[in-house]
Parts: sequence; C-alpha cells; structure tokens
Amino acid sequence: MASTAHILCIGLNYRSHIEQLGRPTPTYPTFFAKFPSTLTGPRDAITLPRVSDRVDGEAELAVIVGRRLRRADTKEARDAIAGYSVANDMSLRDWQHRTTEALQGKVFDRSTPLGPLLVTPDELDDARDLNVTFTVDGVEWQRGNTGDLLFKPAELVAYCSTFLTLEPGGLILTGTPGKTSGAAESLTPGCQLITAIEGLGAAINSAVTDPLPDTRPHWQERT
Repeated sequence: MASTAHILCIGLNYRSHIEQLGRPTPTYPTFFAKFPSTLTGPRDAITLPRVSDRVDGEAELAVIVGRRLRRADTKEARDAIAGYSVANDMSLRDWQHRTTEALQGKVFDRSTPLGPLLVTPDELDDARDLNVTFTVDGVEWQRGNTGDLLFKPAELVAYCSTFLTLEPGGLILTGTPGKTSGAAESLTPGCQLITAIEGLGAAINSAVTDPLPDTRPHWQERT
C-alpha cells in the first residue's frame, strides 16, 4: 500500500525574509506540496535539469510527524512531533514563476535533500533558536534563525491537521530565511551545497549536469 504521509511546504515564514521581499505579513500560512519522488538523500548528487536556467537552493527546518493527527490543538500538535531534520527546498525559479502556482518549479525528481539526522524536540528545545545556513562552494547564500519563524512548528502541525489527517512520517518544511549578498542567480554543475541547521547537522550535496537532453517543445522559451 502506498504511503499516505504528506509533504507540505510553507512559504514566506521568516519575518526577515518577508521584509526583504517587501511583502505584507501573512495572516495564514502559505502552502505548496511536494511528492515522495521529489526527495533525495543528504549526500546524494543533485542533478541540474537542462530545461532550467535558474536552479536555486533554500535551507529549511523540516518537521517530522510522529503519529496520526486530526483537528489537534497546539499542545497536541507539539506532542505529535517526532523530530526535526534539515531540508533543502531546491527550486527551479523559471518554472516556478511561469504561473501563479509554484508547484511545477518545486517538484522535479530527486531535487529536495533531506537529512542527515532526525533529532527529537526535547533535545532542541522545540527548535526555538537554531541557526540556519546555506552555502555554495563556501559562499554564504542564506543565514537565519528559527526564532524568526512567523508560524512556529507546532502551530503549523495543528493548522495542517485542521484540513488533513496527518500520518506518521509526514513532513512539513517550515520556510526559508532571506538571501544574503553572496547569493548568485543559479547553481552550476560541480558546485557543493551545504545546508546546515544548528544541532541537526548538514546535508552536503554536489550539483551535477543533467544526463538527459533538453526536450522542451518549440513553443517553450529557451535562452
């Protein structure tokens, strides 16, 4: 039987990132989803698809659901969190911004590293104050702290349980900090990505060239 666990992702959830983008503070969490095929390991190579010219990475705190949950309050949701891990929400920006819906730029196969550790909430004080960084070839692209999260992990779990029955093994990616001045427009083949969260270790991935050809139809833009 196929897994019924969900992979839910939150956008615009660091206050500093919202300010950096000049956006109003959201009243409710902003969601998109990923699929099991989108995930990959914390040491796996990341393929940069030939069909995209703007591949980006984003460090995120991942929340792992530990038990079935439906219509939970914040306390019940906090108790249902099995642990936390590191995720990199790889995004193909040119695909993401083709329409008002981001999905197609967020779900390319094996584009979201997860891990290497699952650490329980009691070991991390419920992830209240953890430094989050993303570097490419030693250059810092992102830096933030989970204390800056607008919607906290337990609040997100409770909110999600209002409209979905959450299952053990479900993931919620809690959003990403803003970019630093060292960030470039796109990843390039051969670069090394380090996605790190204090107390959770780091996903260390290399970027490699896509072995598949660019098969976009003639009506799609190419540079």
